[in-house]
Amino acid sequence: MLKVTSEHAFETYLEEVLFHKSGWHKLPITGWDRANAYFPEEVVGFIQRTQPALWEQMEKLHGAELKEKLLDTLLKELDLKGTLHVLRHGFKFYGKAFRLAYFRPAHGLNPEVLALYKENRLTVSRQVLCHPNDASEMDLTFCLNGLPVATCELKNPASGQTWRHAVHQYQHDRDPRAPLFSYQKRALVHFAADVEEVRMATRLDREKTLFLPFNRGSHPGEVRCGAGNPQHESGYRTGYFWEEVLQRDSFLEILGHFIFTEHREEQVNEAGGKSRMVKKETTIFPRYHQLDAVRKLLATARNEGPGSNYLIQHSAGSGKTNSISWLAHRLASLHNERNEKTYDCVVVITDRRVLDQQLQDAIYQIEHAQGVVKAVDESSQQLAEALVDGTSIVITTLQKFP
Repeated sequence: MLKVTSEHAFETYLEEVLFHKSGWHKLPITGWDRANAYFPEEVVGFIQRTQPALWEQMEKLHGAELKEKLLDTLLKELDLKGTLHVLRHGFKFYGKAFRLAYFRPAHGLNPEVLALYKENRLTVSRQVLCHPNDASEMDLTFCLNGLPVATCELKNPASGQTWRHAVHQYQHDRDPRAPLFSYQKRALVHFAADVEEVRMATRLDREKTLFLPFNRGSHPGEVRCGAGNPQHESGYRTGYFWEEVLQRDSFLEILGHFIFTEHREEQVNEAGGKSRMVKKETTIFPRYHQLDAVRKLLATARNEGPGSNYLIQHSAGSGKTNSISWLAHRLASLHNERNEKTYDCVVVITDRRVLDQQLQDAIYQIEHAQGVVKAVDESSQQLAEALVDGTSIVITTLQKFP
């Protein structure tokens, strides 16, 4: 049985893990821009460290006004394209491209990129003011180079509250219109956690907010596995979240290669028996079992190379389409310890006669670049051409193989 632990002991454990083991830095809230929900000095510091020549060039043109102008442009870009886009692709300022994050490359052939990756600064702040017009405070705010990427309401049963109280707090006390919670424009995911379980949501919508489990399961890898989490060596069942998921390289990998925006059309019924199609989008953050499955397969493929067979069991509604999509993208860029590419081409096969549109859309949407992904739905000849023309990922049906 899980030991009853004081709130102070749990907070001490979190500080020890995050700041001494997982690679995060404690960031005081004194530099928090409450109105715009970010840490401007962290942003400027990252740019000056990683792009000094570009900063110096712009400083000659704009002088003392550079910081204000640059940050104003950044805020507009965040409101227009969102945090994820800015972190992955940077933003333009007077025709020059500025980066706000560097993600680990697929190989180690470019030491300069690896050096820039190490300059990323992950920070945690306690009790930031999360609404512009009241004194509400966020338990934990996680930032990358000054931009908020996640929030967490933290509860402890020893104090009479659980993750359910955290969910209620997000649904009733957190205004989705506030900059920090504005969908895609600042924090990308929101966690409700206690010492036993974790829940997550990527869009706050008052009482409609959907929180999904982010747990390992009661008996990971076993047929009898159910809801919840097993015991953890830390004494806290959610130790895996703080020690594994939030570990620096792990969390940066999620930000750089896993999160994506799903676009879809839904039929909405209206008065008078009419209906119309409405475009909707959802930010997809991997659930723990998806993250775990993809990472284990990647590690095995990296160690064993091509030629082996594996079987992954997924239950209905577990998100296997996204798991397949993430795996396809990661395998397409996988390199071994000698920095050699492992696979020339990744082929995703569905056994349906008509190409699975959901699967096709998911693979395209994760990180679509021209020529990376090709859907083969016409002939075996088209498939043969795709396999030899350098396409990284080919999606096809079993019937296309002669």
